[in-house]
Amino acid sequence: MNKLFSLILWITGGCFFLVSFIILAVCLIILPHQKTFGVAQSLFAVLLKLMGIKLIVTGQEQINQEQTYLIMGNHQSLFDLFVIPCAIPLCFTGIEAAYHFSIPIWGYLIRKWGCIPIERKNLKKAKQSLEQARQTLLNGISIAVLPEGHRTRNGKIAPFKKGPFHLAKNTRATILPFGIKGSFEFQQKGSLNLYPGVVRVKIGKPIPYKEYKTLSIEKVRDQLFMKITELSQ
Repeated sequence: MNKLFSLILWITGGCFFLVSFIILAVCLIILPHQKTFGVAQSLFAVLLKLMGIKLIVTGQEQINQEQTYLIMGNHQSLFDLFVIPCAIPLCFTGIEAAYHFSIPIWGYLIRKWGCIPIERKNLKKAKQSLEQARQTLLNGISIAVLPEGHRTRNGKIAPFKKGPFHLAKNTRATILPFGIKGSFEFQQKGSLNLYPGVVRVKIGKPIPYKEYKTLSIEKVRDQLFMKITELSQ
């Protein structure tokens, strides 16, 4: 029964996503980036409801709309890509695994959106991507990055990569932490079964550069791991 219900949800969500893609592709051509992001947030909110996700967000009052952030949180599900823009009321871009850019439709959309590709197994290209991200932050555009580097396989937060924290220190960015809970239960990596329910996002207090500038990369990483773990409980 769940397989049939999941199939219906995938078909419904897939059709709506295709319509959304067309709308956003047009918006990226005719509208400024920030207005397009607003359209995307509205469309993604509808998509989550159609897929059976009830999104509950706390901590939005922590955000200064005039501030640029390096946004960091845990990664539980494919659907986090829609949850995060709906939960965080900022216009931002992201860092995506390079292979995502070859996915039909999605690859086109994230490329037009200005997302930054990263190849973690190619050190030279990874450094180039981090430099591109650094320039984006310095130009006043927030970036969302998921420091685990991939979706959780067991519901637990995986160890964080060092790259995002090198980026934070090199740009003196203010870090905006958040935690997601519930999207792993909704859809697990490797499974097509969907289990509608509540997904919670808790946004933490921003961490300005002055609070971590004297810390080592490893120490910043470990502190953020603990903070994001706490926010995702």
